Amino acid sequence: MSTNSVSAGRSSNAALVRIVFGAVMAAIICVITLFRIPLGQSKVHFANAMCLLAGLLLGPVTGGLSAGLGSALYDVLFGGYDFLNAAITFVSKFAMAWVTAMLYGAWEKKHSESQAKDTVLPLVLTCAAGALTYVALYMLKTWIFKMWVEPVPADTIPGVLVAKLVPSLINAAFALAVAPIFYHAVRPALKGAGIWKQLKDSAR
Repeated sequence: MSTNSVSAGRSSNAALVRIVFGAVMAAIICVITLFRIPLGQSKVHFANAMCLLAGLLLGPVTGGLSAGLGSALYDVLFGGYDFLNAAITFVSKFAMAWVTAMLYGAWEKKHSESQAKDTVLPLVLTCAAGALTYVALYMLKTWIFKMWVEPVPADTIPGVLVAKLVPSLINAAFALAVAPIFYHAVRPALKGAGIWKQLKDSAR
């Protein structure tokens, strides 16, 4: 068997691992969104932490797709939302994972793997950027909907935005606290199983 054939086989296997892992992450995100705690006019849930984790583990595109698809599937299958709302959810959750992955990936490229493993601050900061990206997009969606799609009196909009912002920030804070912990817990297991190398190889 030629070297090129072996290389092509490994690349194919790595790509398959990435697809399967991405699908698993999407399923986890969809299911975990079921567990929601009502708070004011919104709900607190744990899915945002998994969206950040998807970006960290799978990179901007695959991680973004996992976060977006998992969240949009929840909207369609369990949330009772229409296609427009599901599509907006897909875009905002994709952006959340994409921003996290892009920023952390850029930092990793400038530092050795040992530094990336042991330094918590860049991980926290990039997760914060991703979480706040989602909050900003969610608030923008709320404002647009209350102005034009589901119009309400203009003087009530600030109150609606504040009521949505508080649980959104709580979700962001929880995701920011949990995602780095999960990342440092999961990555050694993936490395030990040989999955981490395949995920990295398929990203090249």
